[in-house]
Amino acid sequence: MDAGLLVLRLTVGLLIAGHGVQKVSFRLGGNGVAGGTEEFRRDGFRGGRLTALVAGASQIGSGLFLAAGLLTPLAAMAAMGVMTVAGTVKWPKGLWVQNDGYEYPLVLVVVSAALALTGPGRWSVDHALAVTPWPVGISVAAIVMGPASGLLTRVLLHRPGASTEGARYAQAAE
Repeated sequence: MDAGLLVLRLTVGLLIAGHGVQKVSFRLGGNGVAGGTEEFRRDGFRGGRLTALVAGASQIGSGLFLAAGLLTPLAAMAAMGVMTVAGTVKWPKGLWVQNDGYEYPLVLVVVSAALALTGPGRWSVDHALAVTPWPVGISVAAIVMGPASGLLTRVLLHRPGASTEGARYAQAAE
């Protein structure tokens, strides 16, 4: 079981962190902070550069913490938050990823929730620091607060009428 949790944490955590690296740099196929900023503007978010930096840092931090099994419920909460925001952007396109839907962000939210509930396993920093198992109340709170924070972020940062603006931008790019 511990080997399976390690593989799951490393895969999901490093993918989430890599997604954040793309938002703020030219590494891993990213377009730098300017590209991340433009992506958020195109998706209808206000905040520009700060939004891209905070989102990228949240993804990098939560992903690395998940991969390491460090403060696992809190890392899962942050990962669920940023991936919930991603899911809201893709929601209008439906579930399936081949239509640019929310399938992938949903999987990352669910896996993060599962890691919050199961804990990181023995091969983790949490275990080495003797902070596992986490109380179930903390894990459940993280599972509720992660997506709730993502939805609140969407509400607070989304520009009214932005979906129409984003559609016009996409058509102009074609």
